Amino acid sequence: YFRSDLARRRLKRRILLNVVVRKVFLLSTGFVFLLLAVLLFRIAEQGIGWLDLPFLTGKLSINPEKAGIYGVIVGSVLLMLVVIPVTVILGVATAVYLEEYAPRGRLRNIIQTNIANLAGVPSVIFGLLGLTVFSRLFGLGSSVLAGGLTLSLLVLPIIVVASQEAVKAVPNELRDASYALGATQWTTIRRVVLPSALPGILTGSILSLSRAIGETAPLVVLGVPALILKIPQGFMDNFTALPIQIYYWTLDAVLTKEYANLAAATSIVLLVLLFVLNASAIVIRNRQQRKH
Repeated sequence: YFRSDLARRRLKRRILLNVVVRKVFLLSTGFVFLLLAVLLFRIAEQGIGWLDLPFLTGKLSINPEKAGIYGVIVGSVLLMLVVIPVTVILGVATAVYLEEYAPRGRLRNIIQTNIANLAGVPSVIFGLLGLTVFSRLFGLGSSVLAGGLTLSLLVLPIIVVASQEAVKAVPNELRDASYALGATQWTTIRRVVLPSALPGILTGSILSLSRAIGETAPLVVLGVPALILKIPQGFMDNFTALPIQIYYWTLDAVLTKEYANLAAATSIVLLVLLFVLNASAIVIRNRQQRKH
C-alpha cells in the first residue's frame, strides 16, 4: 500500500510539472509572437506610406522625399550572386568529404569541432577577417566581391553543419544496396546519398543565405558606404545593401525624422525578401520529400 501510494504521488507531481512546463512554454511563445507583432505593426505603420514604385525604382538621394532603393536592391542581388555559389558548393563538398571520405580519427574530430565553433563566432569577427584579407591583402576594397566573400565565410560553417546532418540522416541500407549493385563510392554519393539528403541540404542552405542577406556588421566593418548614387554594374564595383541602408538611415533619423520612414520602408522590402526565401525553403523541402 505504501509503495502504491508513493507511486501515485510521484505520478501526480510529474503530471503537475508537465502542465506547468507546458504553460510556461506556451506563455513564452505567446510573448515572442506579441513582440514580433508589435515590431511588424510599427514598421508597417512607419513605412507603408513611403513604399511605392518610385521608391523601389529610384536612386539614393540626400533628400528623403526623392530617395529610392533600386541601387540598393541591385547591390543585394549581386552580393547574393557571389555568396550562393561559393557557400553552397564549398559547404556541400566539405560535408560530403567529412561524412563519406574522411577517415574516423582525431584529425576529423578536430576539423568538425573547429567548424562547429566557427558557426558561433560573432559576425563582426568575420568582418574584420574580410577587411584584412579580401579588402586590403587582395586589394578588393569595398566591392561586391569582397562583401560576398566575407558573408560567405560567415555562413559557410552553418551550411557545412546542416549538410553534414542531412548526409548523416541517409540510411546506410541505401548505400549498401548501391554497393551491392556494383556502384562505386562516387556513384553512390551522386545517385543515392545526395538526392536523399537534398531536402535537408536545401533547407539549411536557404535559411543560412537568409541570414547572410540580413547581416549588417560585417559590411559595416568592411567599409561599405551608405550613399552611392551610381548603380553597381559588376562584382568589382562599390555597392550598398539593404541592411546597410536601413542601419544608416536609422542613424540619420536622429537629425531628420523622414529617414526613419525610409528605414521602415526598406525593412519591409527586406522582410518580404526573407519571407520569400524561407517559404521557398519549405516548398522545396516538401517537394523533395514527396519525391523520395
